[in-house]
Amino acid sequence: MKKLGFGCMRLPLMDQNNQKSFDMPQLCSMVDAFLERGFTYFDTAYMYHDFESERVMKQALIERHPRETFLLATKLPTMFLKEAPDMERIFSEQLEKTGAGYFDYYLLHSLNEENYATVQRLDAFGFCMRKKQEGLIRRLGFSFHDSAALLDKILTEHPETEFVQLQLNYLDWDNETVQSRKCYEVAKKHGKDIIVMEPVKGGTLAKVPEQAEQLLKRYAPEHSVPSWAIRFAASPDNVVIVLSGMSSMEQLQDNMSYMEQFQPMKPEEIDLCMQVRDIINGTIAVPCTACRYCVEGCPMQIPIPDYFVLYNAELQEVEKPFTVQQTYYENLTRQHGKASDCVACRQCEQHCPQHISIVENLKKVAETFEV
Repeated sequence: MKKLGFGCMRLPLMDQNNQKSFDMPQLCSMVDAFLERGFTYFDTAYMYHDFESERVMKQALIERHPRETFLLATKLPTMFLKEAPDMERIFSEQLEKTGAGYFDYYLLHSLNEENYATVQRLDAFGFCMRKKQEGLIRRLGFSFHDSAALLDKILTEHPETEFVQLQLNYLDWDNETVQSRKCYEVAKKHGKDIIVMEPVKGGTLAKVPEQAEQLLKRYAPEHSVPSWAIRFAASPDNVVIVLSGMSSMEQLQDNMSYMEQFQPMKPEEIDLCMQVRDIINGTIAVPCTACRYCVEGCPMQIPIPDYFVLYNAELQEVEKPFTVQQTYYENLTRQHGKASDCVACRQCEQHCPQHISIVENLKKVAETFEV
């Protein structure tokens, strides 16, 4: 199985403000080209493109190509589950919308602390295992957006998991909020296959600062900037697929050009990615070093550095409206104070060695994530 997967969250559109305005001729051509070059993995989900991604992939892929020539992944939307019957209703709807007959890869969608509690309460793993026994699911896994500690807990409690889908890119690799490296290491420890999402971080790593781009071009003038992000994500052990949300034939052709005969990164190439990461981080809006001096004594228990990490990442994000930073922000607010809870006592600013205007920046964080 070639390592490039076709992500169906950012399909080509006629109108970028209308998530249902699919450019069907271009999408069909992209699907055909993808399969012709020997790539097989397509990843969709229940709510992508205003709940129409599964249906449009039926038209572009499933009705136009023999079922055995591709692998289809979709997801059970844990965030929409209220009662146990919801699982059967949604699963049946997905089978109808896709017309696929079965799902090669099926995921519990976006597990975090809250969604995992729902999964446990409704025995969603048990439901999926029954569908697997019925032949409607070939491989079972979940996508994940939370801490490495929670990932370890889930994989320990559910060894039936066959793969995990993680956010992994060189910008988040050592990010203490996203914990890409730590989550990767947990999945590897449990011996799970890893599918990578957000390798280009919503387009952020496709359009890097000019200084960073020059650094990459000096080393390999023929390689595109996004190729560095995709190859970085595909290089670690246990990574079987890297998903790319491709919105045009041009993006698809570029990705296929270096993933058709994939070559893992050399150590000096990984080092260049880390240099680019440092350049990007040098352009951030809030120059927080995460010393955490501001956290101790905060009367509202606001995790200030964590919020600044997410705010900086949100400003760097290229492709919106959906960004994963919102998910991580909501995760943190379940156990900590929100940015808007700040009472402007300013004791945090007295302890900040970077002399950051923390109170004013927390207002910006609240405006960004608390809508």
